[in-house]
Amino acid sequence: MSQNDLIKTIRMNYLFDFYQALLTKKQRNYLELFYLQDYSLSEIADTFDVSRQAVYDNIRRTGDLVEDYEEKLGLYRNFEQRQKLYERIKQHISNPEQITQILRELEDLD
Repeated sequence: MSQNDLIKTIRMNYLFDFYQALLTKKQRNYLELFYLQDYSLSEIADTFDVSRQAVYDNIRRTGDLVEDYEEKLGLYRNFEQRQKLYERIKQHISNPEQITQILRELEDLD
């Protein structure tokens, strides 16, 4: 797996975590098998007795859909920003002024 594929898989896993409740059962099943359980398109096709192309098309469309949800709702983006701010707090635990500033930034995310 290339570095880009790994980055995309990690991103899709996060997006799936945030937006799976907005997907149909079939969309959830395909994404979970492909990205979380590392099934091949052929394995998913065999499991659901559909063509490999049908699985590919569904995964591509569903991936586009969760990316669209992320663009509109920003749950993953906010999660990443919070994680960065939490790390900064840990680094500045002995500096109350710096922590106060970071906490303001954290509040501004909402």
